[in-house]
Amino acid sequence: MFRNKTAIVTGGAQGIGKCIADEFRKAGANVYVIDIQEGPHYVGDISRKEVLEAFAAYVLERHEKVDYIVNNALPQMKGIDECSYEDFEYALKVGVTAPFYLVKLFSAHLAEGASIVNISSSRDRMSQAQTESYTAAKGGIAALTHSLAVSLAGKARVNSVSPGWIDTAYTVYEGPDAYQQPAGRVGNPMDIANMVMYLCSDKAGFITGENICIDGGMTRQMIYHGDHGWSLNE
Repeated sequence: MFRNKTAIVTGGAQGIGKCIADEFRKAGANVYVIDIQEGPHYVGDISRKEVLEAFAAYVLERHEKVDYIVNNALPQMKGIDECSYEDFEYALKVGVTAPFYLVKLFSAHLAEGASIVNISSSRDRMSQAQTESYTAAKGGIAALTHSLAVSLAGKARVNSVSPGWIDTAYTVYEGPDAYQQPAGRVGNPMDIANMVMYLCSDKAGFITGENICIDGGMTRQMIYHGDHGWSLNE
């Protein structure tokens, strides 16, 4: 299904992005990763317009069409107490502007049956204190997803995935860290990669404009002080 198709993964040098890129490679796709981290991939800061344009040109010199775009690059997390104007702006450039512009650059070169998957976060619907830059970026890309799905109707399906707690080192947790998720464990990158591969497959041909939260059920569990042993420590 994915053999000889062309896939783009931003932030694909480590963590969830690397897992997604590796799964595409295993399936026989031509994979192009862009990441600010040094390595055997296209190195660049996607907050910069000229970097995105150069990367798109690099891919299109090698392939006329693009089948899959996975916008995964991670915006920085800073809160209102320490986050400067520039910090917040940078987070939005990485988390929202770059995904938009990258899709725009490839929009005329999307293959038949193309699929775009944006990686949001369960923080697009819930928050911890002091996470404004990251949360705003993830909320933005979740909303961008359904807008692109409508604009690109007939050209590409566009969906987003919102991971919950994903341990990129595949650490196995026990006790409260595990059981606070109704699924009974902390997630790992394959939990996200499996969904991305599904959304890019023909099996998901009737799914577009959706945001799928993969968090072990954590955002569905109501928590009250004193209920089932939960307590709020002030």
